[in-house]
Amino acid sequence: MDRRQILTAGVSALGILTFLRAAGGSLVGGPAAAETFAVVKSEAAWRAQLGSAAYAVLRRHGTERAGSSPLDAEKRTGRFVCAGCDQPLFASSAKFESGTGWPSFTAPLAEAVGTTTDSSLGMSRTEVHCRRCGGHLGHVFADGPAPTGLRYCMNGVALRFEPA
Repeated sequence: MDRRQILTAGVSALGILTFLRAAGGSLVGGPAAAETFAVVKSEAAWRAQLGSAAYAVLRRHGTERAGSSPLDAEKRTGRFVCAGCDQPLFASSAKFESGTGWPSFTAPLAEAVGTTTDSSLGMSRTEVHCRRCGGHLGHVFADGPAPTGLRYCMNGVALRFEPA
């Protein structure tokens, strides 16, 4: 294989992944898809409630563009809740500036989130979802600050802020 063939194969694979996501197919499988949740709605009801950006993230495991969420700069005291079902997810005291362009937290509230293995895009990551509705929130990484050493990197469009 020469460089042109390798480049063409890579661009083709990326195009297929992009097409699958745009067509509404989820590339993340596993236990979250099989779990039962307290809040269950039809896809039409989720679409009507959430709007296109939040629907793409919460229900189709999409990712918002880095730096696009005003919640990344949110500094007030309060809590961050699921944009799909209002489940309290993160205390503002757990938020920190990660420099990634997404709201980041050291830990969720107790019993607020669940996790699954996300093997999409040729890598293994830990996906974070709302325990109440199953909505995709983002991913957790082991490169955060003390006290947990974790970075819950969340999509702002999947969250709503409630000031104290």
